Amino acid sequence: MNKKADLAWQYSAVTHDPVDVRHHGAINVPIYQTSLFAFETYDEFRQAAQHPQQAHVYSRGSNPTVSYLEEKLAALEGAETAKCFASGMAAISAAILSTVRTGDHIVCVSQAYGPTRMFVTQYLQRFGIDATLVDGSSLDDIRAALRPETKLLYLESPTSMLFQLQDLAACAALARSRGIVTIADNSWATPFFQRPLELGIDLVVHSVTKYISGQSDSVAGVVIGSKPLVGRIAEDEYMLLGGIMTAHTAAQITRSLRTLPLRMERHERSALAAAAHLAGQPYVAKINHPALPSHPQHALGLRQMNGSSGLFSFESAESPEKMREWANRLNYFKIGVSWGGFESLVTVNPAFPGCAPEARSLIRLHIGLENVDDLTQDMDQAWAGVKDMQP
Repeated sequence: MNKKADLAWQYSAVTHDPVDVRHHGAINVPIYQTSLFAFETYDEFRQAAQHPQQAHVYSRGSNPTVSYLEEKLAALEGAETAKCFASGMAAISAAILSTVRTGDHIVCVSQAYGPTRMFVTQYLQRFGIDATLVDGSSLDDIRAALRPETKLLYLESPTSMLFQLQDLAACAALARSRGIVTIADNSWATPFFQRPLELGIDLVVHSVTKYISGQSDSVAGVVIGSKPLVGRIAEDEYMLLGGIMTAHTAAQITRSLRTLPLRMERHERSALAAAAHLAGQPYVAKINHPALPSHPQHALGLRQMNGSSGLFSFESAESPEKMREWANRLNYFKIGVSWGGFESLVTVNPAFPGCAPEARSLIRLHIGLENVDDLTQDMDQAWAGVKDMQP
């Protein structure tokens, strides 16, 4: 059995459910569309109220439909428990807040998701929490940024614009030796292709909106890890800040989990084909995709990931204006900022720090589930229409 076939088998074992008499044998877990749960006696109520994360009392604390999804996501990451939130940023901010206090310091990779960087470098400043952004590809830079008051090392591997990796096992070992908590955003790879907890990371966060949902119809997040760490978040940040996932959203995402391996394998295969096609195009200076041998951290990617997803970027010496017109002429690709769904997406930005010297534009593509030959032909016809445009 090859590595990916074995992974698919493990996934099936985790997601399989025996007939559950509590739900009358329903093949789908019901949507518990209720704000509260009533009790026959005060003794039952009092006992449940003492454990609001285990017993269902009020849906701001726990809900059976949401709890079911949390169990599945924890199992997929190989974790003890999980807590679902109303958005990826709700999960990320709750996880970060659970680790720091006034006077503490955070080290965060410089290419992390933009709102995450804003949260640690700007929002938390008002509470006396400092942060340093570092080159996540350099363990030496990470080590040099650590201070006695550092309490959190925040990672995102791969990052979602230039697709930089961090050595998760090395980062986890370094942080643990200093008593520092590690959080890793695993949205790009999903637990199907990468399990940071197995590499020593303390907490994993996902924008469930992306591949785990996969339908572009739900906004959600999750924090996954040990019972002590996630339990503290559930009791404090989750309960007090109120960024809860609804039962309806949990049901939608539970449905999507059934097709996660099929979707991820298709995204991976099509994205690699699209990247190979782009490699021969005159408007492409460099492709940022960790599964390509040309990626400077390709060997690291092979060590800590089992595969790759459908999101990558390329750099162009053409002007942003010209590449935006190229994007305007695409038929199958929509112009949009998110990713992870059926549809292919494109965004065009001025070149980021870290791009090749000749790059003037950074183009990010999400390769969806459409026929990849249609997508590559679409890119070709769009370039044919703009290649003679003046800069």
